[in-house]
Amino acid sequence: MNELIKITHTEGKQTVNARDLHAFLEVKTEFSHWIKRRIAEYGFTIGTDYVVAKNGERVIIDKIEYYLSIDMAKELSMVERNEKGQQARQYFIACEKELKTFVLPQTFSQALLLASQQAEQIEQQTALLLEQQSKVEFHDAVTGSKTTTDLGTVAKVLNYPGMGRNNLFEFLRENKILMTNNRPYQRFVDSGHFRVVESRYMVNLEERISFKTVVFQKGIKMIKKLLDESAK
Repeated sequence: MNELIKITHTEGKQTVNARDLHAFLEVKTEFSHWIKRRIAEYGFTIGTDYVVAKNGERVIIDKIEYYLSIDMAKELSMVERNEKGQQARQYFIACEKELKTFVLPQTFSQALLLASQQAEQIEQQTALLLEQQSKVEFHDAVTGSKTTTDLGTVAKVLNYPGMGRNNLFEFLRENKILMTNNRPYQRFVDSGHFRVVESRYMVNLEERISFKTVVFQKGIKMIKKLLDESAK
């Protein structure tokens, strides 16, 4: 919320400097005459509706500052009967609502509970930020890159509920992207979405060959889009 008029704390209460309110309302009457007349007209009480303080004890002319309660500031705004007065009144109402959303603890146990809740909230927010950061870093690493990523890593980073490596293979088979042997259809290889990597290894001195499906950045975008659409 934008600050139209500065709100401070005086003697433990939210207050508004009457000079700031006077300036905002664009009152034509000189300040000291205006505030004294309004106090007399509407029966405002010192100590309840407002407090006063001197500003500048060593100057020739001391300034008296009036610090108004929010209720008094609202009423003074309303009686001006102009657009600025209405704007100020609505602003003070919004400030009161905002204050009510945060209740100060009254006991030590309440203070401990509040501190615990805030610590838990901070911990949750930090975990979420770290998770989002890892996704962003992963995306940045593959965007515009010619490198590939295996589907197990893709499933882990995209982190869709219930969509681990095996379920992702099944999902892509159902969508006619992978064949029954988990290799991509040739059109998805030709389009630059997937690639099949061949690797050789030895078993009992016998050479074996295995094939692994990996994904380019273009393919990751396609998978994410399909998962988003299936979740709707």
